[in-house]
Amino acid sequence: MLPPTDTALGALMRILPRPGRVRWIGLRPQRDVAMNEVLAVVAETGKGLIGDRYNSASGKRGITLIQAEHLPVIATLAGHAEVAAKTLRRNLVVEGIPLIALKERRFRIGEAVFFGTDSCDPCSRMEDALGPGGYNAMRGHGGLCARILEGGCIRVGDAVVVLDDIAE
Repeated sequence: MLPPTDTALGALMRILPRPGRVRWIGLRPQRDVAMNEVLAVVAETGKGLIGDRYNSASGKRGITLIQAEHLPVIATLAGHAEVAAKTLRRNLVVEGIPLIALKERRFRIGEAVFFGTDSCDPCSRMEDALGPGGYNAMRGHGGLCARILEGGCIRVGDAVVVLDDIAE
């Protein structure tokens, strides 16, 4: 039963009947190098992923996620038959759950707990990665940034599960 202050739309926005899944994990050890695909990674509370260049007290961008269902859309908009996950420079590719629904919510992946902080907007490097128009191909499909609330191991195949709606 929903509290009486909830609007119908607000209630609908919280309904996620199925968990998502981690399909791909990537780390970039330093600036201007290719992503390394891994099968598992450790998330550090308040920091980032061990082995990733953003593993610091970066606040809202401890990890970046992109939705697998958006990869074919980005490829089409950029004029490619397909686009590899590592090209888009996000840490996790997840499937089966709309990432926008995780913004400002807590969620678990493997042993770690996250808080969705903001959209992960594309940067100008997408022009080099995808060709002319790459930046615009990713607009609205860039994924989600999240803060790491509780560290732990994340593996390919782990479920992405929304936790309660209590703020961080």
